[in-house]
Amino acid sequence: MCRVSWASPYQSGAYANLLPGTATLEAFDELANVPGHVGVKRSKQGIILVPQPSDDPDDPLNWPLWRRDLIVGILCLLSVIASTLSPLLACNTLTLDLYFEKSFTDIALLTGYHLLGVAVAGFIFVASARVWGKRHLYILGAFIIIWSSAWGGASNHNYNSLLAARFFQGVGLAPFEALVNASVGDLYFVHERGKRMALSNLSLFGGAFFTPVIVGTITEHLGWQWTFYFIAIFTAVMFPLIVLFVPETAFVRDAHFNTDLSTTIDADEKPRMQEEVSAPEARPAAKMLSKQNLRLFNGRKTDESFWKLLLRPFPLFLHPGILWACLIQGTLIGWTVLIGIVIATIAFTPPIFFNEAQTGYLYTGAFIGALLGFVLAGLLSDSSAKFLTKRNGGIYEPEFRMILVIPQLIFGCAGIYGVGITGADVAKFGWFWPDFFFALEVLGMVLGAVASALYIVDAHRELAVEGFTCLLIFKNIFSFGLTFSGFHWIQTVGIKPVFLAIGSVQVVICFTTVFMYVFGKKNRSFMARHDILKLCRLR
Repeated sequence: MCRVSWASPYQSGAYANLLPGTATLEAFDELANVPGHVGVKRSKQGIILVPQPSDDPDDPLNWPLWRRDLIVGILCLLSVIASTLSPLLACNTLTLDLYFEKSFTDIALLTGYHLLGVAVAGFIFVASARVWGKRHLYILGAFIIIWSSAWGGASNHNYNSLLAARFFQGVGLAPFEALVNASVGDLYFVHERGKRMALSNLSLFGGAFFTPVIVGTITEHLGWQWTFYFIAIFTAVMFPLIVLFVPETAFVRDAHFNTDLSTTIDADEKPRMQEEVSAPEARPAAKMLSKQNLRLFNGRKTDESFWKLLLRPFPLFLHPGILWACLIQGTLIGWTVLIGIVIATIAFTPPIFFNEAQTGYLYTGAFIGALLGFVLAGLLSDSSAKFLTKRNGGIYEPEFRMILVIPQLIFGCAGIYGVGITGADVAKFGWFWPDFFFALEVLGMVLGAVASALYIVDAHRELAVEGFTCLLIFKNIFSFGLTFSGFHWIQTVGIKPVFLAIGSVQVVICFTTVFMYVFGKKNRSFMARHDILKLCRLR
């Protein structure tokens, strides 16, 4: 394991204008001169810890690794359950169409309005997370999932009631989809994030694609209502774990410890910083089940206005790094909506004539693709960054995370083209090949999700919460739009022309990574010096 150091081309002495995601050894050296601080902290392997943990024993970065992994493990388990909500009706299209006597588009909107609920709630919840932390939102989200799932199961022959329940299921999902990746950024150093970020994305996306595999069988034997009831039951079982063992992960530490954030410190500010730093307290960290960790709220995390924070994500869509992340992750997620329409079409029509359970089994390919994407992301995310850091003279840049887009381009785009070609002629290719290419598309989607999430956390951790909000809004609004137009588009134009077109669009999107990789460092410098949030008076 290499010893990683960081450097910036925009240095003006020991206290430089640091790029987001870049820290200098000179800045680390100055930490040794801060009163009460013990100097630069390293891992047992000699890696400089980025960000630097503070001297407060309640700083999450000072918690034992097993405790941090337990928190992320619980969040990932709940994410698996929550992520089942979006594709919950994927293989029940024909069943619900006959049950409610509604059109195919009306049934698709049960998923569309669910996605709209995720986007609307995520927009509000993220501002709340900025002000009061994430714990209260995880607990609220789990409670809403239990309540809305029980409501959905009880919506017998009432389409509007089920539509409303689906919207609120989206509201319950929102905290997990928006904040779990940000919590990984709160709990781990840069060199520890890759595998954990891959796991959190697998939980959010892999669980979603396994859902139809079991939902079809449940629907066939127990009825579609029980798919809702089981979610309510499983979430209720997990609810005590999140209350007891998931404390607040957001922590306010002095700016000089956040060596992976954008900072602007000059010589005149240095004495003021030294006066504000106090010697570490000789006390142990609060116990896991202490009153402090069990509080729903643990103090404000910022003095900024809630309303300003509420509006922050919108100008960030003009931030090149965040816009790139939205496109890399969001479009492939959206295309799965169209693939779901194709799977439903070929499964329920001749020559296949599958029932709900058999249609659900077709999503096994997508689930295997998600697992393979997780394995590849886990193997490549940290190892490739360390390899490129060595090749770069020991200098790490967040753009190294973009290497994952190469296998995304290969597998994801091949999957889109393959689904279009084989899905258009099922009589010739059968059901296996569309399913195989669906797996490739999902594999590429997971790789893109991990790459974009890691880049936002590493390059713009001070904007990570708002950045993940932009991802959430983009991918859910984009997918919501496709539920309105996707079926009509495929019906009018045909499967093959549609997928050849969107495959080509995805190739172009992947190639934008070349520009971000080459100019990413300059972009980070420019955006740090021309803060878009300050220009919009939102900071």
